[in-house]
Amino acid sequence: MNIMSFLDDRAVSVDLKSQTSKEEVIRELVELLVRAGSIKEKDVGKLVQTLLKRESLGSTGIGQGVAIPHGKSDCVAKLVAALGISSSGVNFDSLDGEPVHIFFLLIAPEDSAGPHLKALARISRLLKDKHFRDGLRAAKDEKTLVKSIHEEDMRRH
Repeated sequence: MNIMSFLDDRAVSVDLKSQTSKEEVIRELVELLVRAGSIKEKDVGKLVQTLLKRESLGSTGIGQGVAIPHGKSDCVAKLVAALGISSSGVNFDSLDGEPVHIFFLLIAPEDSAGPHLKALARISRLLKDKHFRDGLRAAKDEKTLVKSIHEEDMRRH
């Protein structure tokens, strides 16, 4: 499963503005999905609540500066993702206590276990690679960010 099969290149940002809270970051990532046309503006509040509810079960901050907030919702017909980079980092209650710089948001349809789990596994596998993480954080613009992911997808398909 290639990341670019569910990540719209319009739903990426190398400059997340949110710096203070999980909710702020999640809302900004969901807004990227609106911009990409993956979800409707009217569903933003509902999706933010779904994702925060999932966070309350345990942080999706997996460590090494990475968080993969995710959830299921009837607001989407297929798996969609957003990617945001925070240069300053955000306290996301990560497992290692470190601030998060790379946010990969996933939203899957209610009835899809398979693709959702495959996507989570694929993203976490790629983001274990320090060189890849450093490349994402160093991206100067969205085009470079998408190119890095595309290249990694091709290299590790």
